[in-house]
Amino acid sequence: MSGRTFYNSDIAVALQYDGKNAPKVTAKGEGFTAQQILAIAEKHGVPLQNEPELARVLAQVPLGEEIPQQLYIAVAEVIAFAYFISGKTPESQP
Repeated sequence: MSGRTFYNSDIAVALQYDGKNAPKVTAKGEGFTAQQILAIAEKHGVPLQNEPELARVLAQVPLGEEIPQQLYIAVAEVIAFAYFISGKTPESQP
């Protein structure tokens, strides 16, 4: 399982991806709650992505739900770019 947290100055949305299904929204919040989500993500080594527009759109997805198909490409591009600039490659899936 892998995760990613998208945020802007006042919203944070955490996604979890199991490699089989679409990413799910596992946490989201504004203000103080957003800051707590970011702190927990950072503490556990979950990559943080400062993507204001994507964070706003993802915040509209109900908690526990998979992201809509219309967001697959946007989320995948951000994750792929983050892997590229960090010199990492995604783990192989069986």
